[in-house]
Formats: sequence, structure tokens, C-alpha cells
Amino acid sequence: MIKFSIVTITYNAGACLQRTLDSVISQRHPHIEHIIVDGASKDNTLEMAYSYERQSLQKDNGHKVRIVSEPDRGIYDAMNKGLRMATGDYICFLNAGDFFPAPNTLDIIIEKGGLESTASPVWPAVIYGRTDIVDNNGRFLHPRRLVPPKKLSWRSFRYGMLVCHQAFYARLDIARSIEYDTRYRFSADVDWCIRVMKEAARRNLPLTYADAVVANYTEEGQSTINHRASLRERYQVMVCHYGKITTALMHLWFAARTIFKIKKCNI
Repeated sequence: MIKFSIVTITYNAGACLQRTLDSVISQRHPHIEHIIVDGASKDNTLEMAYSYERQSLQKDNGHKVRIVSEPDRGIYDAMNKGLRMATGDYICFLNAGDFFPAPNTLDIIIEKGGLESTASPVWPAVIYGRTDIVDNNGRFLHPRRLVPPKKLSWRSFRYGMLVCHQAFYARLDIARSIEYDTRYRFSADVDWCIRVMKEAARRNLPLTYADAVVANYTEEGQSTINHRASLRERYQVMVCHYGKITTALMHLWFAARTIFKIKKCNI
């Protein structure tokens, strides 16, 4: 049966971690490895994590919790640790404050991804879905503005990060060979997703759309807090993968689209 590695990165996340833990432990799918990579928190994050580990053992639901806490060199260094620790078939990064929308979310990933079908022996390189945005209290705000296309390729991200990182399930044998580039402080997830999809194209493996909301994403992440620096890094990532001319033209299109929307709202 399919095993999922869910990686949660934490640092002083006591205020928002519980909803993430609750959403993972409530998953009906029994084969889950939940890896919590903590950056040596000074609040009650670790206390919550170890209490969750005990709760999971008592529930005896087939889930395995693994916790490591030590200083790191940023969120993407921590994600690389999670990649190295993972042993599942697919990996997903669900950070503190983010959560699964329903107890059957992983069952949906399995069904939509065709992972239990005997008709096709080839598992998709990536299974991806839609994302809803929530506030700091976990309350629904709105669907994510960028909507995943039904047909995705590595070139699709020319139009922006169409799939949220938390809604991107990568096959572990591919993901582990592609670490996050820690030279990027805010946008290594964009670069990583593109490189995973490039490797999928090289291997001629499909990217499969799960036509459902598979992640709730808390709005106030590091890329939101550091918005301008994140945008500059994303531009660098796009130049790296798509070239200067294509990237410049796409950003002119982004700007024109934004101006048009503003004018339309003012009419």
C-alpha cells in the first residue's frame, strides 16, 4: 500500500502547529510517516510534537511520527533534512499552520493519482491539486488565486507558481535526488518544483491532476512577509529555467494584467 512521507518544518510554531498535527493524525489512510523537523524551538513546539507522537502511538492508526530538533540554516536546509529522512513512496511538505482540508485528503490523492490501479504500472512523478487560503486562525479566506491547470508541465510555471508547494506530491525516488537550493532564502520551493517536473519530463513520467482542494495554506508565510525579496528571487529562478527574454516578457504580461484588473475594478 502507498506510504506517504509528510514533512512539517517548525520553529517556535506553538501558536499554529496544533491544527497541522490534528489534520495529519485524522487522515484515514494508515501508511503515513510524519516527519517533524524543528529548528531548536524555544517555545512549546517540541512539547506539542512529543505529545502528538504519544497520541499517535495510543491511537495505533499505522502512522509513524519522527521528530528531530536542532539548529538549521533556514527553512530549505530543514526541508532537505526531511527529504533525507523520508522513506515513503510520495512526499509532501505541510508546514506549521498548514493543514489537510479533510480526513480523506490522502485517499483522494491515491484515487486521483491512480496509485492503486493495476491497469497502469507507472506511478505519476507528481500528483497535484488545488489550495485554499486560510488566516492565522485556520479560517477559510478564499481559494488560492493561481489555479492549477489540468495539464501541467515544467514550462507551466512561466505563468507563476500555479501549484502551491503544499499541494505538490512528488514521488520520493525523484524528490530525494533533487535537494532544495539553499542559496535561495524565499523561493527555493519554486525552483525545486520546476526541477522535479523537469526530471519527470526527462523520464517521460506523467504529472497528474487531483481535481480537489488538497491543502489549506496559511497566508502569513515567509514569502508573504518578505514579499519584495521573494519576488526578486522568483525572477531569478524564472531566468534560470526560462531565460531572460521569456521571463522579461512574462513579467510585462503580469504587469499589464494587474493594471487591467485595477482599471476594471475602478470602472
